[in-house]
Parts: sequence; structure tokens; C-alpha cells
Amino acid sequence: MRGSEFSSLKAFAAIAKHRSFSGTARDIGVSPSALSQIIRDLEKRLGVRLFNRTTRSVTLTEAGSHLLDRILPLFDEFDAALEEIGNLRDKPFGTLRICAQHMAINYLIQPILPRFQELHPDINLELISDEAIDDIFARGFDAGIRLGEYIEKDMIAIRIGPDLRQVAVATPDYLRRNGAPQTPGDLQHHSCITWKQPGRETLYNWEFAKDGKWFEVAVKGSLTVNDCGVALRAARDGMGITLWMEEWMQDDIASGRLVPLLQEWSPPFPGFYLFHPSRRQVPANLRAFVDVLKAATNTALHEVQSEDVLRAANG
Repeated sequence: MRGSEFSSLKAFAAIAKHRSFSGTARDIGVSPSALSQIIRDLEKRLGVRLFNRTTRSVTLTEAGSHLLDRILPLFDEFDAALEEIGNLRDKPFGTLRICAQHMAINYLIQPILPRFQELHPDINLELISDEAIDDIFARGFDAGIRLGEYIEKDMIAIRIGPDLRQVAVATPDYLRRNGAPQTPGDLQHHSCITWKQPGRETLYNWEFAKDGKWFEVAVKGSLTVNDCGVALRAARDGMGITLWMEEWMQDDIASGRLVPLLQEWSPPFPGFYLFHPSRRQVPANLRAFVDVLKAATNTALHEVQSEDVLRAANG
């Protein structure tokens, strides 16, 4: 059925209900003459007369009555379908697929999962840990969570955590035995716990900055891992220097178990963002997830364009 035919049938049903061309024309916002032309065109296409019209009354013909009996249930089904879709838009339920970096899951998402499940038992959350920087939406995900510098362009990005700061750390015992590096270049003379990002074969070069300019240092050591948590535990055991998020080592630093190094070379950078393709028609289950994050972090989460995030990350 073409759109014009559907509109004509809706107009026909409205006239049959009101038994008036002029009253129906006012309701649907067209002139009586335009409405009359719509019905004449419909009758011409169908090859039958649908109404008997006099100066005093409008009544259905037998063909018109038969047509009305057939289409009214269809219109009811159509309206019910639209109402159901509207409810889906407003009611959080169904499957929500989110792809997130491993440390975002551990430090930001894992703590909110019990509360999220309690508030939204009808949502099936599929949370996948993945470090790959690719088009997650081509793989069927609804949203992603990454550090700001790794978000693709043309995304809507929602900040879900504070700025982060990577700091080199070591135990007091290691520093007594080996001394403390005074510049990032000194790390090349130390045993560093190196790591590879999951899915990548190259070693991660440690990043530092001075006077607003970022640079990398290729470090080396006797232990290489692909899990930052393992690297941190090795540093606690005195096996060398590692680089990790200061915010997530507060207890170690406050207790003196680990000593922060090169802090003047370690400025903050944009933290984690949840991102999705469009601010139009955001699924209710994704809105619910963002609301729980907002409550947990006790911050106002604002949408920004991903280009703004990348600009901030690159200084």
C-alpha cells in the first residue's frame, strides 16, 4: 500500500465516523474541497462509490460499509503496534551490548553492576572486554567505553569518570637498591615491568609530558605482561618499576608500599567516556545504564562530540 492510499483510507474512516465532510476536514486540517477530492480519487481507484451524500446527510454505501468493517481492525492493530513501540522506547528492557576496555570494566563498571541489575532486572547486559580500536558498531554493540583518546570521530561521547594520571611507581626496597630515576630517560637504566596491550604484539611505550608536549620512552625489563593488574602486583613484590593509574594506587601510595616517581612528568589526561553513534533515539536501556553511572559517580554526565574529546586528549 502506498502512503497516499493509507492517508485516503484514514480520511475515509474519519468521515464515516463523523458522518460529515466539513467536520472531518476541520479535524484533519484540510479544506472540505480537498477532502472531497481525496475521496473522489479513492472511489475512482476502487471503482465503487463509498458514500451517499445529500445536503443534509452523509451515509455509507454497501461497499463503503464493507470497506470500513475490514479496515477498522487493521487501523486498531496499527495504533496498538505504534503504542507498543512507544512503550519500548520508554521502558528499559532487552539486551544492551557494551564493549569496554578491561580497566574500565574493573574500576568503573564492575562496582555498579549489582545496583544496575537491581534497578533494571529486565535488561540483559552483555559486557565485553576488548582492547581493539575498531568499529564496534559494525559488530552489533550499542555503546563503547574507552579512554578519550581512543574514541572514533563523529561519536557522541559521555564522560563517565575523572581525568586520569599515569605514574611510575616502585617499592622503597627497590629504590634503595637501585636508586630513583630523575627523568623519564633514566628508566632505560632500570628494570621496568613492561606490558603489551591485549591483541597487540608490540610493547607499550611509557608516555610522559613536559611543558604540554607528550613523548614516549621505550622501557625494558625481565618481565612482560598483558595485564596491568599483574604488572602492579609485580611492582608490589619489588620486581621493578611499573606505570599505572595514580587514582587506582591510592592505598599503595598512602601506605608507603609504593613510591610515586617522576610526578612532574605525569600530567592528567582525559579519562573514560561512554560513546554511541547518535543522540537521536537513544535506546531506553542505554539511557538507564548511563543514569546508573551518573548516580554512582555523583557527577553530571554531559554529552559532547568526540572531536572535542580528541582535541583535549591531544592537548
